[in-house]
Amino acid sequence: MRSDARRNRERILAVALAELTRSADTPLSAIARKAGVGQGTFYRNFHHREALIVEIHRHEVRQVTDAAAHLLATRPPHRALREWTDRLTRFAMAEAGLTAALRTADGGSRGVRARLDHGPVRAAVALLLRTNEQAGTIRPGVTPDDFLLAVAGLWHLDPHGDWPTDARRLLDLVTDGLRVGAPGPATPSRED
Repeated sequence: MRSDARRNRERILAVALAELTRSADTPLSAIARKAGVGQGTFYRNFHHREALIVEIHRHEVRQVTDAAAHLLATRPPHRALREWTDRLTRFAMAEAGLTAALRTADGGSRGVRARLDHGPVRAAVALLLRTNEQAGTIRPGVTPDDFLLAVAGLWHLDPHGDWPTDARRLLDLVTDGLRVGAPGPATPSRED
């Protein structure tokens, strides 16, 4: 994909996420206009509302999963995990905001829902947990399912309320709980 086409597509996705989060029935023409692209460009990228919603989801999943490897490469494991949970919160808020749009996209049928894959998020969680367990910064034996159940409250926060404060409290509780029983670093690590 050419760089200008890629920029157009990313701009459409960003605008669509914001607009569909605010109002599930935002016309696609309004999204195209706010993204600064013509109808032809918009429909070349997204033939219909369902395709747009599925691609927003995939884009957000890529963002959250790519963040795991990047954070692990640039931060100590415990910091990477905590910062990644902040990115996971933004992902949860995006999904919460798109719930109504998803319902209207196909009448709530399983058609669109079946195409929403969370497997990569689970793989990112596994990578973060494994790295932290090897570093001795979390208790041994925590599974991705354990972690996702512990942070499931993120998906119950109100995306239009004070979710940053609520999420911070929840994630501090979860990360503090993960440290209980941790053996400690096997070798000295750099301090933040």
